[in-house]
Amino acid sequence: MTVSDGRSFIEEGSPANDFFVVTEGRVKLFTLLPDGRRQITGFAEGGDFLGLAASRSYAFGAEALGTVTLCRFPHAGMSRLTHRFPNLEHRLREEASRELILMQARMTLLGRKTARERVATFLIERARLLHGPDTEQMAETIELDLPMPRSDIADYLGLTIETVSRIFSAFKKEGLINIRAITHISLLAPERISLIAEGAE
Repeated sequence: MTVSDGRSFIEEGSPANDFFVVTEGRVKLFTLLPDGRRQITGFAEGGDFLGLAASRSYAFGAEALGTVTLCRFPHAGMSRLTHRFPNLEHRLREEASRELILMQARMTLLGRKTARERVATFLIERARLLHGPDTEQMAETIELDLPMPRSDIADYLGLTIETVSRIFSAFKKEGLINIRAITHISLLAPERISLIAEGAE
């Protein structure tokens, strides 16, 4: 199935009858606050699974960032799928474990880190997601595609858009990044950004 930019395909609280695999494009995940506002909780890329949790309703909403292509599978048929494709069960277990690790990392991100460390963490997370683990130790410059607006980044990091913009400007002034376009950033000193993310600088 194909979802156009800005369209939701998972509604928080709706029956969790299906799970999805993102095959192309990017997705933002969010939850609704009691006052009706959205809280961005994460971003999904090609190869990510959504809606795997064994619950009756979805605990989050999902919206396309640009055009997104998905595979949709009914939960009721999961046992048949894993029987037919044994490697799929292992992949599903890996994905469930990854979701738990990401949840714990997000709690640390919002609860312990400074604003500067949060932005640095976001950039390094994106670099590792797009280019592989420990990529900041192997590349002098890393190109990052950031399709989400600054407001979504700020929301995800628990910061204001002004704070995110100010830190991006500071990183640029320090020679850490180059902002080529609103949706594209070059990491000029990825190892140092990683140190900032870890609170080591």
